[in-house]
Amino acid sequence: MTAASLKQHSHHPLWRYIPGLVLTAIITGIAIEVGSVPAIAGAGFSALTVAILFGMVVGNTIYPKLGQTCGDGVIFSKQYLLRLGIILYGFRLTFAQIADVGISGLLIDALTLCSTFALACWLGHKVFGLDRETTWLIGAGSSICGAAAILAAEPVVKAQASKVTVAVATVVIFGTIAIFVYPLMYPLVSQWFTPETFGIYTGSTMHEVAQVVAAGHAISPETETAAVISKMLRVMMLAPFLLFMAARVKQLTPQGSGKKSKITIPWFAILFILVAVFNSFHLLPESLVNALVTFDTLCLAMAMAALGVTTHVSALKKAGVRPLLMALVLFIWLIVGGGAINLVIQSLLG
Repeated sequence: MTAASLKQHSHHPLWRYIPGLVLTAIITGIAIEVGSVPAIAGAGFSALTVAILFGMVVGNTIYPKLGQTCGDGVIFSKQYLLRLGIILYGFRLTFAQIADVGISGLLIDALTLCSTFALACWLGHKVFGLDRETTWLIGAGSSICGAAAILAAEPVVKAQASKVTVAVATVVIFGTIAIFVYPLMYPLVSQWFTPETFGIYTGSTMHEVAQVVAAGHAISPETETAAVISKMLRVMMLAPFLLFMAARVKQLTPQGSGKKSKITIPWFAILFILVAVFNSFHLLPESLVNALVTFDTLCLAMAMAALGVTTHVSALKKAGVRPLLMALVLFIWLIVGGGAINLVIQSLLG
């Protein structure tokens, strides 16, 4: 290939994604190798967890020099490969497994979401003196699905970019901590939770979809499956939550511009359920399903590597003390209060 043709090729729209995809693929390959070491796996560090950790090392060392070249591909991995991975995760599930989560899982998710967001509104206004936009963004991220919920809520609350950055930083920080806290916590509470019910607890209380997958994967396949199902039911509540938020914004700002707020529907969550239903009929050959599951693991690992790469220590400084303290209180509530909600509902409906 000549220099001229190489230059022309590098300007192709798809080319800008290649460096970042290669970077996340390399991190994923290393993570899979390291995660397969018995001592590492036995300590609860799955390949998905290692991908995030190694991604954070890269993100806080060499990535600032590579960001301009690799940024598009890394963001593509974090956003689109994650959603593709969640959709394909449906091939690991059947409708019977989804039904097992049932009305109790749905009720747990709803109660956890509502209580967490209500607590966030009270803390932000009464305790930490934060503005409404920052409070609602952090509340949305903690209540539903982390950064994805914050980005979906941004056009609804019409928040400034700096406030979005602060909110994303807080949920990424505590959500990442949760990846390691929940597997360590499981042996301490196993007398109250089965692997499946702990998965529901994990999915109903952790921030990001990727973090839920990583934490559940580090415990057991049963926990991971229940955690993902519970989490996806929670993610699907994003659409009605945004409709409520839009109505509340309109109520509080009657003199606004009159523009309709953009509502983001989490289509990947709906497709995940549809794929699982399709898989319940066993229409595809087992070999093809196994290949899709393997590809799904690679997509999720690359997404988590990208999540790690974009998690910077400097986020602590950007977030400031009050938003971090508010997010910390919500994090504690999700663990303690969310656990109490899970135990009560499971005892009543289990």
